Amino acid sequence: MVAEKVMHFQGKNKDLDQLAQQIVQQLQSEGYKTQLGKPPVGIVIQAQKAGILRDIITAERAFTIMITGDPNDFTVHIGIGKWIQNLAVAAAEAILLTWLFLVVDVPEMLWTVHVENGIGKEISQIVG
Repeated sequence: MVAEKVMHFQGKNKDLDQLAQQIVQQLQSEGYKTQLGKPPVGIVIQAQKAGILRDIITAERAFTIMITGDPNDFTVHIGIGKWIQNLAVAAAEAILLTWLFLVVDVPEMLWTVHVENGIGKEISQIVG
């Protein structure tokens, strides 16, 4: 089972690079370690919070946010993925998109509910 929250926004005229930076800043203010990359399509943000992920899942997992589309019609995908050590380098490789979201088990599904209820709402507030 793959856990992924998908949010679609239309008519927002939002600079997607600026949106990604705002999401990163919000996550960092909450104590998340983040990294940002630009694969051939879209923007990928990974975030990892040691206390939650190391205790509930594993140290190599993180939640992954992918932003695709254009300023007036874009989609934000949020899911659990593997923490990629050097996202900036890996983003240039097509394999990144294959491993962006992982198959998850029950503990990860519970954590995904936390993501949907917290991070998803924060992104909606940032978008406006």
